[in-house]
Amino acid sequence: VLGNNPNTVAGKKFIEDGGVFYGDATIFNVLEFPWLAGSPAVLDEPNTTVLTQEIAEKYFGNWQSAVGQYILLDNAITVKVGGILKNIPGNSDFPFKVVTSFVTAKNNAGVTGYDPRWGSTTSNYQVFIRKPETMSTAQLGNALAAFSKKHFPEAPGKTKREVLLQSLSELHFDTRVENFGDHITSKSTLWTLSLIGILIITMACINFINLSTAQAINRSKEVGIRKVLGGKRISLFWQMMGETGIIVFIAVVVAFVIALICLPFISHVASISEKLSIFTPSVLLFTLLAAVVVTFLSGSYPALILSGFKPMLALKNKVTSASIGGISLRRGLVVLQFSISQALIICTIIAISQMNSVKNADLGFDKEAVLVMRANADSTIFSRQNAFKQDLLAINGIESVSFSSDVPSSDNNWSANFAFDHKDDEDFDVYMKFADEDYFRTFGLQFLAGNGYQHSDTIKDVVVNEKMVTMLGAKTPAEVIGKEMRTGRNSWKTIVGVVKDFKTNSLREDVKPLMISTRQAYYGCTNIKIKSSNLAQVRERIQQSWDKFYPQYAYESSYMDESIDRFYQQENQLSLLYKIFSGIAILISCLGLYGLVSFMAVQRKKEIGVRKVLGASVGHVVYLFSKEFTILILIGFAIAAPLAWYVMNQWLGNFNYRINIGIWIFALAMLVSIVIAWITVGYKSVKAALVNPVKSLRSE
Repeated sequence: VLGNNPNTVAGKKFIEDGGVFYGDATIFNVLEFPWLAGSPAVLDEPNTTVLTQEIAEKYFGNWQSAVGQYILLDNAITVKVGGILKNIPGNSDFPFKVVTSFVTAKNNAGVTGYDPRWGSTTSNYQVFIRKPETMSTAQLGNALAAFSKKHFPEAPGKTKREVLLQSLSELHFDTRVENFGDHITSKSTLWTLSLIGILIITMACINFINLSTAQAINRSKEVGIRKVLGGKRISLFWQMMGETGIIVFIAVVVAFVIALICLPFISHVASISEKLSIFTPSVLLFTLLAAVVVTFLSGSYPALILSGFKPMLALKNKVTSASIGGISLRRGLVVLQFSISQALIICTIIAISQMNSVKNADLGFDKEAVLVMRANADSTIFSRQNAFKQDLLAINGIESVSFSSDVPSSDNNWSANFAFDHKDDEDFDVYMKFADEDYFRTFGLQFLAGNGYQHSDTIKDVVVNEKMVTMLGAKTPAEVIGKEMRTGRNSWKTIVGVVKDFKTNSLREDVKPLMISTRQAYYGCTNIKIKSSNLAQVRERIQQSWDKFYPQYAYESSYMDESIDRFYQQENQLSLLYKIFSGIAILISCLGLYGLVSFMAVQRKKEIGVRKVLGASVGHVVYLFSKEFTILILIGFAIAAPLAWYVMNQWLGNFNYRINIGIWIFALAMLVSIVIAWITVGYKSVKAALVNPVKSLRSE
């Protein structure tokens, strides 16, 4: 941050992890974000930038004074703040923080990497098209395909280019490509979470039905008296529905309180903004509709049963289980409950097992204790790299240091068409990484043939992975050593080594054909292998070295394993949500069991009394109840297991490296359900068994 003097030598330094873009004024014809100061027209001027309110306050204290101030981008480009955007909503797929005029990128191609050649197109540049209302999507696709073919004429064997249309409404859900905010969520995931929510609400409704009907006999005299005094069935029905509505209303109020308390935790788990309000009109309307639906689903059946009691039977306590729906219906509801809860338990165990497998998977390289520092690759960085490297190697506890374009496993999809052994271009692209000669040692990459290359600032020799060897049709890695390849129309380079495959991207994707070569112009990462028991002390010493050689650059570092974890952020979030949902489902199932046991204890109190008079022990009575509910749980498991297997087998299909769904997962889920059920049933059945048989038989 330079302040109001563009020639300031020293100022506050910041690193923005994403949200920094180049764009022109027309982008705001498509994305209509509100402005606090300035207008989109400022982005037609060179060396001009726009900040969001939050960033302006972060840099300058308040956004009102930010306009007209100067900042230095990438330690190379001085730009003037020309406008302020209102803070972008946390759920936006365009998380703008800093937007600099696109003409600035063109004028500073040496820093920004801007290349006007058609052959240098990259996904770093995005084009937004507002199509005429009279033009269909298919027509636009055909027009763009013709446009692409005009500028990219296909050569024999050359990789084909394809135009992919993506509407803004699909940007958040389209898993085929990445978006700006890295918040892609498939619709299937949202539907799955919605279905789980509906199932849990259904379980709660079942519980209310079970508990209400279990308590119905206790209210039989009340109903009888109301009917004798002239009460109509319809009025009794709506009275019961009103009582249910009051309970649901109280539950909604409690739910909002819990949601407010848990919002920071939920924001962390689901990566949503804490600024999101739960009191928006849409949320309140949805909650109202859900409350009405739940009231009718859970209250209608008990209200119909209670309002249908015959006065004479009700006043004489002669209401039987048959008159309130019988036990069979409640057993069926409990089976449904445990089917849902056991399915969630199985899904949770599988999800946790898969993520543990991912975390412990052999990635093909050493990710432990490797510290990665990132900085824009520019002339200042390059001129001091060798001295910086020697200073780092002098630190006790540092084993090796390397410079590279990126780390072994990343979201980098930098690829190009290529030719091998002086033939036509292959029909697949090669993915590229650029690194110095110490890269292989720093990350522990294993050579299957040949070896690494010598120090060089430009591309001379290349190393490929075994996936590349396989796709080239070679039988052994040694076959490609000494042969040449080239990317695009560049000069031919010699293959000097083949490394064992390592995971270039996440485990959801297959290993890609890869080439690694030297090119200092792309070295934006400093990778440091630490071998010390005191990582914190070594890391502090590394920062001191950085500040010594690059005082004008902000220091940023992270361990390699932290970067790997970010690949699976969504899966980890889903695993945690499944745990929470499973816990809620188990709790609700226990309440449902408690309701059914309560109902059965009331209905069978005379039977229990007779058994005790005839010598039955408390343990025998508990066994009678536990046996019946164990059977219900097993029936629920028989329903849940195949459904859960099918759903999770489909989910595991997203991973190229996946676990096998073993029998132990189902056995564990069933065991957990049975143990929890026994504890729940045992408490209520012991209580029923301890009742004095004289009290339960005195009316006989």
